[in-house]
Amino acid sequence: MFTPVMFASILPEILIIALAVILLVVEPFWKEDQRRNAGWLTAGGLFISMIVSLLFGQPGEPISVFGDMIRFDWLGFFFKMLFMFAAAVTALLLMDHEKAGRRGEAYIMLLASVLGMNLMAVSADLIMLYLAIETASIPLYILAGFLLVDDRSTEAGFKYLLFGTLASTVLLYGFSLIFGFAGTTNLYQLSEKLAGGDLSPMLSFVLVALVLVGLGFKVSLVPFHFWAPDVYEGSPTPVAGFLSTASKAAGFAVIVRFFFVAFPEFAPSWTLVLAALSAITMTVGNLLAISQTNIKRLLAYSSIAHAGYALIGVVAFSQLGATGVVFYLAAYIVTNLLAFGVIMAFSRVTGLDNLEDYAGMSRRNPWLALMMLAAFLSLAGMPPFGGFVAKVFVFAAGVQANYTWLVVVGILNSIIGVYYYLNAMKFVYLYRMPHEDEGKHPIPLTRPYAIALVVLTFAVILVGTLFAPWFTWSDAAALNLF
Repeated sequence: MFTPVMFASILPEILIIALAVILLVVEPFWKEDQRRNAGWLTAGGLFISMIVSLLFGQPGEPISVFGDMIRFDWLGFFFKMLFMFAAAVTALLLMDHEKAGRRGEAYIMLLASVLGMNLMAVSADLIMLYLAIETASIPLYILAGFLLVDDRSTEAGFKYLLFGTLASTVLLYGFSLIFGFAGTTNLYQLSEKLAGGDLSPMLSFVLVALVLVGLGFKVSLVPFHFWAPDVYEGSPTPVAGFLSTASKAAGFAVIVRFFFVAFPEFAPSWTLVLAALSAITMTVGNLLAISQTNIKRLLAYSSIAHAGYALIGVVAFSQLGATGVVFYLAAYIVTNLLAFGVIMAFSRVTGLDNLEDYAGMSRRNPWLALMMLAAFLSLAGMPPFGGFVAKVFVFAAGVQANYTWLVVVGILNSIIGVYYYLNAMKFVYLYRMPHEDEGKHPIPLTRPYAIALVVLTFAVILVGTLFAPWFTWSDAAALNLF
């Protein structure tokens, strides 16, 4: 019987599907010069969907619905709102992309991916989880290679598809083994089934390793990170921003629920493995970012490093750790979307992506330069921006869990991050355009870019200053895991 609780549990997904249908029906009737409005429709529809979901779709006590396939709780609901917000901002940034902004199918793929991410966040069953991961991933493969006339985009799409398919195959094999040993695919029954099955330490390690290959690829943990720089560089910039934020957050939503719920009995083993991966990921990501001259590749390696920081909260295996991860991802989404939004606004006018091309940008558009400074200082973990508070929470969780050495590694890596973020800003504020008057080369912002960047800038500042409400919501989400 279809109950009101069941309806509320999938209300955001119903609204997303309705929005996609409206877009499919309306877009073919628009003239060529009107098809850019698909971005307004997508962004506006997603924001309205968020408001409706907040009014009528909030969860109460955690409950499993649809045959225990979906978990209706605050953890999943909070992540749904993050994904829908990221998609709405991405739709605004996509509108003025020269080659993709007027193609309705790009927005349809974006909505399809968000639908999959929403289901990833609430999946309580291995079968549902795998279907959700594929639903989120396949549209992203298409979006990464969306620009068929651009060889770099085609290469990015093919690499992402190739490596993503391989990771999904290994993940599915891990799920099949878990089902074989546990006799169930329900995440909330796996702990009891596996604990009573007398699994050897080696076998439990194999199960965790297989799952980590698939999920590690989604969040670009080392050594599953090698696809990220090429895919970010070759993809349309709004798609790269969405990949580095919403897709990564969806992967962490699965990691947190999966390990905290299904493998608590084996926590001493997998926390050590994740701690080592966290330290390696932070270090490799930051060290490789130093030598980058292309700003999209720099942010790709930065994104890898931030996956390592967020993983500290998972390693802590505590309520504060889970709260820290959720808060970190919220701050990271608005911060990195702001960074990619600035890059998109700049490259739309100049067509350039190298760091040296940003020389004199502060004189070409002072406000855009200020937004870029806010984004990069937040990524570096400097107060009063959201990235600083987010790092404080995950580092505090690491110290509380006696992983002080991992926190020290994180702090040292944060110092490295400050160097290459400020090195990028050096071109913006200290260098001049060679043999040119910057005043004659302004960087105007279109209305969609101005709206998106202003909203994101305020969000980065608010998360870092008025962080109590965000922390309360993150803590309510994390509480459902314990």
